[in-house]
Amino acid sequence: MKLLFIRHGDPDYEHDTLTEKGRREADYLAERLSGLDIAAFYVSPLGRARDTAAPTLARMGREAETLDWLREFHAPILRPDAGGQRRVPWDWLPQDWTAVDSFYRPDRWYRHPVLEEAHVKEEYDRVTGGLDALLARHGYVREGRLYRAERPSRDTVALFCHFGVETVLLSHLLSVSPMPLLHGLCAAPSSVTTAVTEERREGIAAFRVSAFGDVSHLYAHGEPPAFSARFCEMFGDGDRCD
Repeated sequence: MKLLFIRHGDPDYEHDTLTEKGRREADYLAERLSGLDIAAFYVSPLGRARDTAAPTLARMGREAETLDWLREFHAPILRPDAGGQRRVPWDWLPQDWTAVDSFYRPDRWYRHPVLEEAHVKEEYDRVTGGLDALLARHGYVREGRLYRAERPSRDTVALFCHFGVETVLLSHLLSVSPMPLLHGLCAAPSSVTTAVTEERREGIAAFRVSAFGDVSHLYAHGEPPAFSARFCEMFGDGDRCD
């Protein structure tokens, strides 16, 4: 089984839709995805994800099921240096979050006071529980850190969603803390991340990421990836640093 996690195109967050660039990205993405045999489509209820999926669905004559837990991961935290302003939990300064050893542990990352106050683990469990319920519908049942392959298949499933929730879901599939993934990875708008099952012994499946943040559909059209979700490469270079 293959899971395609697709981040929405370049966003217009104010209106919860896509910029003109984002619409081009969605069209190029549709060209790429329409050549695949995709068994099912799922989409976040947010406009920017739905607008990204629309060209693909139209081109393939398909419909997508809307899943509420695919919306952007929502557990705003009181970041220690942010002066009481709530931020997304993947927007800590590196010098702060990397100093917390427990953030690297899958059994302790959520026990930090800042994350406990924001009920981050409760939201994490809600979102990952949604993924496990979906996988069970497709024949893969979570058991501990692995999946029981009740009805194994080569089906490809596409999920149009958002960077934060995508990374949270990957951490669950890989049974690792989400904190290093949330802060150490960056999926460009309209990028495609692929997770594939490996069933090396009958009935026991694990997921493995074979591609992260692939934007080859953009390069094929000479379209540069959008900067959204990144911070400045060098301090003071004009791009956002916070």
